[in-house]
Amino acid sequence: MKTPKQVLTEWVHAWATHDATAAAALYHPDAVNLQLAVGTPVKGREAIREDIAGFFRAFPDSTTEPVQILEDGEWAVVEWSGGGTFLGEFAGRAPNRRRFELRRCGFFHVVDGLIRTQRGYWDKQTWFQQLGIDIHSSTSGSGKDEAEGGTAPD
Repeated sequence: MKTPKQVLTEWVHAWATHDATAAAALYHPDAVNLQLAVGTPVKGREAIREDIAGFFRAFPDSTTEPVQILEDGEWAVVEWSGGGTFLGEFAGRAPNRRRFELRRCGFFHVVDGLIRTQRGYWDKQTWFQQLGIDIHSSTSGSGKDEAEGGTAPD
């Protein structure tokens, strides 16, 4: 059985290599991903995979660099930095080729080697400002309406 830290190491690698399928395979089929800046969780492995894939389409050159991964029992925390260029549709908007750099943090509850719960923390205002997106718009980081949720940058 993989430890939470091993699962997150694989998760970071999947993000760094833009492999939405590999990232999603680390989630329990009924996992919940709540990005606090968005407010509405994404539920289920397939919805999470679709959300991650949408991020990679919008930012095909995105980078993910882990700063640290911490583990405590069934929980692991990853702090990472990264960025990318707005090259595909995102948040209901056409690409504008603007770049972003952002630091993020995620808390993951890992049970039986799979992510059951993820909570992500990142600065929506800083991110959207770099992309030229009005933070008060009605769409989230994933391009979905706020009521639908989205994983945004992680």
